[in-house]
Amino acid sequence: MAYEAIIWEVSDGLGRLTLNRPESLNAWTAELGSQLKQVIESEATDPAVRAVLITGSGRGFSSGADLKGSFDAAEDGLPDVRKRLLDVYHPIIVGTRRLEKPVVAAVNGPAVGIGCSLALACDLVVAAESAFFSLAFVNIGLMPDGGSTLFVPAAVGKARAFQMALLGERIPAAKALEWGLVNEVHADEDLAGRAEELGARLAAGPTRSYASAKLALNRMIYPDLDAQLELEAELQHSLARSEDFAEGVSAFMTKRDPAFRGT
Repeated sequence: MAYEAIIWEVSDGLGRLTLNRPESLNAWTAELGSQLKQVIESEATDPAVRAVLITGSGRGFSSGADLKGSFDAAEDGLPDVRKRLLDVYHPIIVGTRRLEKPVVAAVNGPAVGIGCSLALACDLVVAAESAFFSLAFVNIGLMPDGGSTLFVPAAVGKARAFQMALLGERIPAAKALEWGLVNEVHADEDLAGRAEELGARLAAGPTRSYASAKLALNRMIYPDLDAQLELEAELQHSLARSEDFAEGVSAFMTKRDPAFRGT
């Protein structure tokens, strides 16, 4: 199947999934989300695909949701964020975690918002020295979603999880490695080669062994993934209807500091 917002290629058992909106640092639109969902739920499940490598085209992994786009409206005319999360985002995150083969993220630049969530949903994460991670949701009056409220504390613990969620700061690649968010950091020019090497190793490995290990580790580390995603969706849906969210988006678009009121 031909895609526009992503690139999907398979050779020697390795599926390469590239987010392909480089002009926006691979920000998520409805189109990108639906195409990514299609690959994760269908093409990537093909037994001929023995491992998956996810990266971004251009200068970034993903800058998060495209705020210039629009969410479907609910019956009251306000954004129906719950629908987008349940219908598109969550199947991608759950599909990545439950795919019966290893999934590697090669983070080649910013991994922000849902882009950060996608990277952390992968089994192994390798990053370029220039990469950074950010749960920037708070900067527009939202909360982390896409499973980040589960993936982040599982990786870095309570203190650092609250720091990322409440401050929305950039976590540079070196600090992400120190904290346990990523497995490896490489010079920018070496990242693609190392990611290919790792993907090829996994694609040639014992697929059933990997699948069993992943199932057991998922049950131990993320036993309440579905419930956590549902909670995130309910909370985020409410926040997306707040005045603070409207102010956060307006401030982002006009490149000014937001004036939040807690309403």
